[in-house]
Amino acid sequence: MTKLRVIIGVISDKKKAMKRIGILGLGGVGGYFGGLLAKEYYKSEDVEVVFIARGETQKAITENGLKIVTDDSETIVFPSLVSNNPDEIGELDYLICATKTYDIEESLTSLKKSIKKETVILPLYNGVDAQERIQNRFPENEVLQGCVYIISMIFSPGTIRKIGFYEKLFFGSKTAPFSKLEELQNIFKKAKIESYLVANIEETVWEKFIFISALASVTSYLNQNIGEILHNLESKVIYIELLHEIEDVAQAKGLKLPEDIVAQTIVKLEKSPREATSSMHRDLIAGKNTEAVSLTQFVVNEGRKYGVKTPLYEKIAAILIK
Repeated sequence: MTKLRVIIGVISDKKKAMKRIGILGLGGVGGYFGGLLAKEYYKSEDVEVVFIARGETQKAITENGLKIVTDDSETIVFPSLVSNNPDEIGELDYLICATKTYDIEESLTSLKKSIKKETVILPLYNGVDAQERIQNRFPENEVLQGCVYIISMIFSPGTIRKIGFYEKLFFGSKTAPFSKLEELQNIFKKAKIESYLVANIEETVWEKFIFISALASVTSYLNQNIGEILHNLESKVIYIELLHEIEDVAQAKGLKLPEDIVAQTIVKLEKSPREATSSMHRDLIAGKNTEAVSLTQFVVNEGRKYGVKTPLYEKIAAILIK
């Protein structure tokens, strides 16, 4: 009997040690990075990856797995579970959120049964207000800050298309225990995700926001892709003016960004695939809801809050938000 109790105890400890990670939002970001996690930890005894999906996406992944298509490869991965039912999903240790910004509150509220007090939430949205919005909804949880640089999108339900080689994930927190941050970083690294745990995460997130906000706004406003903007002088001037306006807002907020942030951001754009565009532009073309409130109007609102004029952002926001 003693021997049996010891064996049961070992099994129980192993089960307790397993970390459960939920991926909420299986678009270009959640699908790609979630796919890398699912690939590495398939049938793992240490980490369980749960895809939180519904409708055609849930059906496609359940039946055929998640397909990730890059410039030179195709990979099919299977998570431990695909579901949008909190009773099936169970409690999570980590929740990576990558839906659209307009879905933040609704999507997380639907998962509140799976979010225990100890659940660490990592938002990977395009905007910069996600951490505050999630923290307001779940004040007892550790909500990290994060951002990614990647060009990827949904090709069809259950299929993610990634363009180019560039893929980086940054995250951090001023309040979360370092042990939690280090644990998540180790999980990412083992899955071959190029991730960086950074101390100045707010500035890092804003550097990405400056890039994506100006890009989303100008591509949607002009109905042009990256190559067209770079090769049209008038278009490029509009893009650069947007960068200067959002830089002024960031400086008014007291953020310590590089002095040459505008020049750095232009270089990032020049290194991007010419045929690519912003996800907001793609949504606009497809007649879908867009993130213009979080990516364009937010800059206008912050400018007003800090007494900074953003006339071009105001003009574009008025056109994109009707």
